[in-house]
Amino acid sequence: MNNTALLKPETARDEVYAAPLKDLNPAQPALFQANTMFSIFERLRAEDPVHYTPESDFGAFWSVTKYKDIMAVDTNHEVFSSEGGITIGDQPMEEGPLPMFIAMDPPKHDIQRKTVTPAVSPMNLARLEPLIRERAGKILDGLPIGEEFDWVDKVSMELTAMTLATLFGIPQEDRRKLTYWSDVVTAAPGQGLIDTLDQKFEIFVEYHAYFTELWNQRVNADPQPDLISMLAHGEATRNMEPREYFGNVVLLTVGGNDTTRNTISGSVLALNQNPDQYKKLRENPDLIPSMVSETIRWQTPLAHMRRRALQDIELGGKQIKKGDKVVMWYVSGNRDDEVIENPNDYIIDRPRVRNHLSFGFGIHRCVGNRLAELQLKVIWEEILKRFPTVEVAGEPKRSYSTFVRGYERLPVIIPSRL
Repeated sequence: MNNTALLKPETARDEVYAAPLKDLNPAQPALFQANTMFSIFERLRAEDPVHYTPESDFGAFWSVTKYKDIMAVDTNHEVFSSEGGITIGDQPMEEGPLPMFIAMDPPKHDIQRKTVTPAVSPMNLARLEPLIRERAGKILDGLPIGEEFDWVDKVSMELTAMTLATLFGIPQEDRRKLTYWSDVVTAAPGQGLIDTLDQKFEIFVEYHAYFTELWNQRVNADPQPDLISMLAHGEATRNMEPREYFGNVVLLTVGGNDTTRNTISGSVLALNQNPDQYKKLRENPDLIPSMVSETIRWQTPLAHMRRRALQDIELGGKQIKKGDKVVMWYVSGNRDDEVIENPNDYIIDRPRVRNHLSFGFGIHRCVGNRLAELQLKVIWEEILKRFPTVEVAGEPKRSYSTFVRGYERLPVIIPSRL
């Protein structure tokens, strides 16, 4: 069923259940842009939790769709390798995929990850929180009242870009370059941002040059508490190849930008779609941390991660062969009713609210997960101090991607201030 991109929201479920099971292919960006992929995952979880797709735009792959099976893959890096890439599609780079620590196995992965971890340590987050709060307040105070604007551009992108610029130690006036480069990394040609792969490579040259200059500055200066300085002075990373350094910059840019930004937008949409939960939040702001975790589950900002089998192995009664591509669909595992009660409902005070897959598990668990939660918590604390409500004023424009579950635009109106 490779034309599921044409699914209409109102008939999607019927169409999916009418199709031959073997033809179901969830890896279609248009499905995610239309938000009509959930029926496919629902049926796969029920009837074929470890599902083989022999042909797709991304080649052959296995879909792992149930929570416990995803956990089994994610926590077994000895069998399921990250080497060579973590997205279902291979990076279209002339020299092969960019090396980066999320796409490495131990011991190299562990050493490189450890180098940048201090940037998101509890101590550094405590230092960052007042700055994030001050910036969030200024952003919100500058928003128009009573007229429509794009929440993605004015709030979600702005706060996350400011934080990421601080982590990289770059001037704030360059922060939107980070947003742009991050979007280019995951953009498909012909979908609005770039027209061709050649254009993508040209932008990568500029992106690479900017961060090469930063490296040269930091390596010749005293160590500082920013990510580039940590890489330039780290014992395990200071002699890394230029491509490997750039690969890690790409990882930190996308990881520090896309996930938090899209969950901030997703929180506004989810609360508007569930007014009873929005009312609950306004009446009890102490629920903000719980709402943040529920939004991270509900949004699942990165829909999947992929691995490659290093040996033949059985999973869910299926024989996976050495070399096979295995895709963990976090977006599906987060809706698995065997583990999460009423998983399609958005419930901001649900018990065990942190029991989601969005940050991954095992050695590759998201290194910046606490920073993501902090930014979401702070922005909502500041929103509730200022506005009775933020109202969604039209349909969001979603990202054309099977990897990033995001929003290009979310029109909203703030009717008044408190």
